[in-house]
Amino acid sequence: MSKRKPVVIITRKLPEAVETRLRELFDARLNEHDKPLSPAELVEAVKQADILVPTVTDRIDKSILMQAGEQLRMIANFGNGVDNIDVETAALRGITVTNTPGVLTEDTADMTMALILAVSRRIIEGAKIIGKDNTWQGWSPTWMLGRRIYGKRLGIVGMGRIGQAVARRAKAFGLQIHYHNRKPVHASIEDELEATYWDSLGQMLARMDIVSVNCPHTPGTYHLLSAPRLKLMKPEAIIVNTARGEIIDENALARMLKAGEIGGVGLDVFENEPAVNPRLLDSPRAVLLPHMGSATIEGRIDMGEKVIINIKTFVDGHTPPDRVLPSMV
Repeated sequence: MSKRKPVVIITRKLPEAVETRLRELFDARLNEHDKPLSPAELVEAVKQADILVPTVTDRIDKSILMQAGEQLRMIANFGNGVDNIDVETAALRGITVTNTPGVLTEDTADMTMALILAVSRRIIEGAKIIGKDNTWQGWSPTWMLGRRIYGKRLGIVGMGRIGQAVARRAKAFGLQIHYHNRKPVHASIEDELEATYWDSLGQMLARMDIVSVNCPHTPGTYHLLSAPRLKLMKPEAIIVNTARGEIIDENALARMLKAGEIGGVGLDVFENEPAVNPRLLDSPRAVLLPHMGSATIEGRIDMGEKVIINIKTFVDGHTPPDRVLPSMV
């Protein structure tokens, strides 16, 4: 990298403190209007940038990367997941990829518990009744009955940082912790969480009252919760997803919800974002949020600081701390 400040193109508007620091350190080009870049605009960006800072909604696939200029040496993703980037093609072209792991754990776990409570206790349905039209007729012993979460079994799909943070919160609420993972977590973590490991996802799903999806989206987890697996769940069970929409077969989930074959769903992510399946929108038993699980001021600033550290380390000639290799995806 030459002595001049590297050109850093940021695809979306970031917190002011983060943008200011990027401008101080680099020749940073900001997206002041926060308008998502089109594929053609992304191509133009990779032709100009020394370093690209995309977000998880920017698809940096092979077709984009093959048109990148020779000067593009780094993609510093503003996000934990890198399923939006063709990491293998980037590596073949000598482009370093980084992400922002760890900083979204607590925020996403908070949102997971919020969805579990919202679906189980019908919080959104209740809030809508006391609105502008206020159709509430007063308390009734059999009206708006939800389900208690205390003492229920929670099955966590993916026991990484976020899955473990969810488990700690859920344990405090009196839930029994079960999990499916590529391999069991360390025995000390299992003991702390009093968690039960299931090698078979299907066997776990069939026994759970609540299922939380917390694994990353990879080719191996696409439609991990397929129609046959979803059919294994108890009809009164609920499922929440704060990971990636592609992990669940959304059409199958919508069909089951409409048919009353599942108790309820809480989704912060969708298979074809920002589009949402109309059948989900029509269901009173679906709590739907616009991908806001990590949307806290503190979380966004922490993400920005990670991006800056990764870029500064790379520019200084060292391996960035959050480098992502193809073997890790």
